[in-house]
Amino acid sequence: MADLLALPPLAMATAIFLLRVVDMTLDTLRVLFLVRGQRAVVWFLGFFQSSIWVVAVTSVLGHLDNPLAWIGYAAGFATGNVVGMKIEDRLAIGHRHLRVISRRGADISNALRQAGYAATEVEGYGRDGAVAVIDASLRRRDLGRVERLIRAADPGAFIAVEEVRPVHRGYFRS
Repeated sequence: MADLLALPPLAMATAIFLLRVVDMTLDTLRVLFLVRGQRAVVWFLGFFQSSIWVVAVTSVLGHLDNPLAWIGYAAGFATGNVVGMKIEDRLAIGHRHLRVISRRGADISNALRQAGYAATEVEGYGRDGAVAVIDASLRRRDLGRVERLIRAADPGAFIAVEEVRPVHRGYFRS
């Protein structure tokens, strides 16, 4: 760490920025895994995230007279959150529950079933008359594909998506 403190102001600010990006990326992922109950991953991420944070905050506190260090710290914090969210989106871990409301419920249910997804269809009554309410639980990574199937069957369908945790039993496309 002594080497980091000896860097020129701009290089030090850049190093602090990069440390904070990694720190906050790990922190964002840690919180997302925490919500999903993955203890081992949370421990691993938390250990490295806090270690990196100590180096970054020590570097800033060692140079309170350098505004670039503060800017690097703050910019790394903000950027790390966004990077962590993007990585988590790519991982697409977990399950989602869709509720679809449509006048073309049979078309949607059939399209989902033909694609290998389970769908439960219930009759309902909406503002403009009879509708079908279709419930489907699926892996998060399948969400885009399923939404495209629904839109192809009924472009005007109402789709609500919720995160589901935990999931017990049921049918999930392999």
